[in-house]
Amino acid sequence: MQESSESKPDFRIGQRVHSSGDPRRIGTVRYVGPVQGYSGTWVGVDWDNGEGKHDGTINGVQYFQARSEQSGSFVRSQNLSSGISLLQALQLRYRGDTTKEEEDEMYVLSASNKRVNVQLVGKEKIQDKLSRLEELTSASVSYLGVSSPGVPCDISTNVPNLKELDLTGNLISEWKDVSTICEQLADLFALNLSYNLMAHDMVGLPHLKRIRILVLNNIGINWTQVEILKQSLPEIEELHLMGNKISTIEPASSFAVLGFDYLRLLNLEDNCIADWNEILKLSQLRSLEQLHLSNNSLIRVFYPDDGMMHELLNGYDSCEESHKPFQNLRCLLLGGNNIEDLASIDSLNSFPQLVDIRLSENPVADPGQGGIPRFVLVARLAKVEMLNGSEVSSRERKESEIRYVRLVMSKMQGNSKELQWLHPRFAELKGFHGIEDEKPLVGAAGPQKMASGLLSITLKCVGASIGEKPSLTKKLPGATTVGKLKILCESFFKLKSIKLKLFLQEEGSPLPMLLDDEMATLTDLGIGNESTILVDEES
Repeated sequence: MQESSESKPDFRIGQRVHSSGDPRRIGTVRYVGPVQGYSGTWVGVDWDNGEGKHDGTINGVQYFQARSEQSGSFVRSQNLSSGISLLQALQLRYRGDTTKEEEDEMYVLSASNKRVNVQLVGKEKIQDKLSRLEELTSASVSYLGVSSPGVPCDISTNVPNLKELDLTGNLISEWKDVSTICEQLADLFALNLSYNLMAHDMVGLPHLKRIRILVLNNIGINWTQVEILKQSLPEIEELHLMGNKISTIEPASSFAVLGFDYLRLLNLEDNCIADWNEILKLSQLRSLEQLHLSNNSLIRVFYPDDGMMHELLNGYDSCEESHKPFQNLRCLLLGGNNIEDLASIDSLNSFPQLVDIRLSENPVADPGQGGIPRFVLVARLAKVEMLNGSEVSSRERKESEIRYVRLVMSKMQGNSKELQWLHPRFAELKGFHGIEDEKPLVGAAGPQKMASGLLSITLKCVGASIGEKPSLTKKLPGATTVGKLKILCESFFKLKSIKLKLFLQEEGSPLPMLLDDEMATLTDLGIGNESTILVDEES
């Protein structure tokens, strides 16, 4: 804190502000008044980014309670801004000259990694077109300090054709202001309010009847507010609710979320949902095609049977019959959760239309944490067409299913019921691909049987110090261990004093799989015919 000449305070408790000259440094006013030991009036601010100096306490006196120990600070009022209107922001963004910072961002890197400034061809024409606000159909005024709609008629008069509006990172906090903006923009169908800390009180419920895409990431909203907001969103098709610390789904009048008749995509990533039963409350959204749940705290997934759904709905009997759970869901993103059981993987086959699945960064899908490799996931998921962002081709599916069957056969123990429980698709895939049980090698048939059991493996050197060596294709028994294969590679490629590590290169997988179990055989690992193994060196 530094002494400064006093200016008349014009801020109120709870007001959203930003640091003068830096619209990205945003906070909430928590105190206005004197501070012991310092002259004049001070404004206590709790900064969103947590970069303050204290928790609202100075010299043992607490003036306000900040969110963290270092997120609060005291500022003179002249060093804060209460923001500008939407029209002022549009004029600043589209009619103002390009700033030096914006010009500095327009560059490419040369071969020597030096920045080379880029001059846009036709830049003047583009700027001239954008400066005609009445022709704008899409606008972004992110992080410009927008705090109010301004004079309502100014919006409809100056930007009558606006269809998409990005208000990310501004100072808007009242829903009535959102309502005013939407009322003035007759053609608006996409609105982004991310990183505006919205009030919990839904006074002045916004009129969003034409909005089809609404982005409310990191605004502090909970599901109770979503249910209230739902009444104003009859045409909504995409709803994004990332980063709002949502842990429960609380339907308004029943035990499942109803309404949202046209909602195709619901994004709940980066929240705090741990119980799959909360997600089941969304199962009656009949138009839902995409459900994004990455980076929550889910530990399991299951598809509800009729009895479970009856219990969930608690006998709820609407004028329409309940629908099959998640009847139109095609895409389910579950990356970055805590799922570790195979039953969760197998349950995904019960979703009627599910073909696009993300499971990366879950223990069950991470071989490094004892999870299963991609080919096992493909084999266990009968309908998946897109896995972890990579397409599953017909060739990959066939090879994965055959590898999976042979892997299970190599480890088969116990009775058939136990096998069916542990590997629900094993019998189906074994019959579909015509894979016969292996028989002991006897008599003259031995050599032929052994030859037919050899695997054609391509070995490819990729280590930096190994040097360029042509790839080799070798016939190897399925019983060859990883440790034995390393010794063979040393001989095949004439490598000395180099500690090797091997990777299996799989189609559709962005990264090769490390083969780190020296005692595991090729069959144990499900490595099939015509596989490629990369030969690298220990770092």
